[in-house]
Amino acid sequence: MVTNITNLGRSGLSDWLLQRASAIVLALYSLFLVGYLLFSPGLDYAAWSGLFAQTWMRIFSLLAFVSLAAHAWVGLWTVTTDYIKPTGIRVAAQSIIILAIFVFLVWGIQVLWGA
Repeated sequence: MVTNITNLGRSGLSDWLLQRASAIVLALYSLFLVGYLLFSPGLDYAAWSGLFAQTWMRIFSLLAFVSLAAHAWVGLWTVTTDYIKPTGIRVAAQSIIILAIFVFLVWGIQVLWGA
C-alpha cells in the first residue's frame, strides 16, 4: 500500500467535489461582478463602496475568497504531487503554497471586513 504523507486523509472524490463547488461559486461571483459593471454605467467610488458595504456582498465575497483558496490548494496540491517526486522538496513546496494561500486569504478578509 502506498502512503502519501501530504494527502492529509482526503479522497479523490472530496477533492473533485471541492474543485467543482468552488468553481461554481467563483463563476457566480465573477458573473455577478461583470454584470454589475456592465449595468452600472455611471459607476463611481461611492457606488462601488456602497456595494461592498452591504453585508450580503461581504458574505458573498468571503465565500468567493474561501472558494478561491480551496480551489487553489486542490489544484496546486495535484500539480505538486504529480510533478515533484522527492518527498522533502514536495512537502517544502506545499508548505510554502499553504502559507501563501493562508496569507492571501487573511489579507483578503482584512481588506473586506477591515475598517
